[in-house]
Amino acid sequence: MKKLVITGANLRPDSSAVSPDVLKRVTKTYNMFEKMFSGKEAKTSMDSIVYKYIKLLAEQPNIPVGELQRISAPVLVIGGDHDVIKPAHTLSIFENIPNAYLWVLPNSGHATLVTRANEFNRSVDGFFTFKYRKIEDRERDF
Repeated sequence: MKKLVITGANLRPDSSAVSPDVLKRVTKTYNMFEKMFSGKEAKTSMDSIVYKYIKLLAEQPNIPVGELQRISAPVLVIGGDHDVIKPAHTLSIFENIPNAYLWVLPNSGHATLVTRANEFNRSVDGFFTFKYRKIEDRERDF
């Protein structure tokens, strides 16, 4: 892998990553589907898809922050300033990847790649097109 872009990412499914109301909503839906899938009633294929998605949200990922330091490829870390993923969590991901850039979109939620598609695609394309540069010392002034 030469470069990576992530958006709305989290390291764990807990209140350090998302607000308690989001966690409560996901947990409630997860419990409903757990109950549904423990029964013998027929389920639709859409039920199965939604269940897998909700199960993923409720149980995954479980990535120790220290593991991020093993990523050597340049990474563009993206989040919205009103994302369901807490900005502090996104910042922590950025701070622990050695060759990372951070892009927090103002007035944006979790679906930046949908609601800001043109800007998102242009920036991601630029990240993949141009050579990664480490900004250090006096370069930080400009």
